[in-house]
Amino acid sequence: MHDIEPYYHWRDRYVASEDDQSPFYGREYDEFAYSNKIYNYFIHPQWDAFGSPTLYAKVIYVDYDERFAIIEFIGEWNDCLTNDVMHLKRNVIDRMLEQDINKYCLIFENVLNFHGSDDCYYEEWREDVVDSQGWIAVVNPLDHVEEEMRVTMIDHFIQIGGAFTGIDWRVLKPQTLVNRIDEICRSSMRFLSSP
Repeated sequence: MHDIEPYYHWRDRYVASEDDQSPFYGREYDEFAYSNKIYNYFIHPQWDAFGSPTLYAKVIYVDYDERFAIIEFIGEWNDCLTNDVMHLKRNVIDRMLEQDINKYCLIFENVLNFHGSDDCYYEEWREDVVDSQGWIAVVNPLDHVEEEMRVTMIDHFIQIGGAFTGIDWRVLKPQTLVNRIDEICRSSMRFLSSP
């Protein structure tokens, strides 16, 4: 796992550690000393810790004018034991909401497992974005991760599956990716009104 890096080809456009509005502003990375682990496995030092012992993130792009964020994840998303969504919501998302970000593209290719529990933080997050016609979309989850999210009914609050699976997002510009996801969300109309 130590050789899986967060996506870096947009670094000429955005770097979270250099963005004074980012929750990760000022972070410094040692490319030679690996300290973060998922269980017994070291991960690449470019991933950011946000409070979970098994899940790390990288904010790979934010556009404050267009009000969107693209966040890549690695590890095990475990709401059951460590309430990872709470850590994400309180330590990352709430800071972004303060900057009026209302569209969240969550890249899930490296989320190896999902263990659901209470859905209150997902519901809160959805309520935070729905009135401004925002959305939360999970892109390219593994099949068993998507299934577990559906079993725990997280898909009532976030967009997942169908057209959000199999997106070759690395060949797109950030705005193009978000426009595509926005189009899918609008065509489903799921996030344009409260339940």
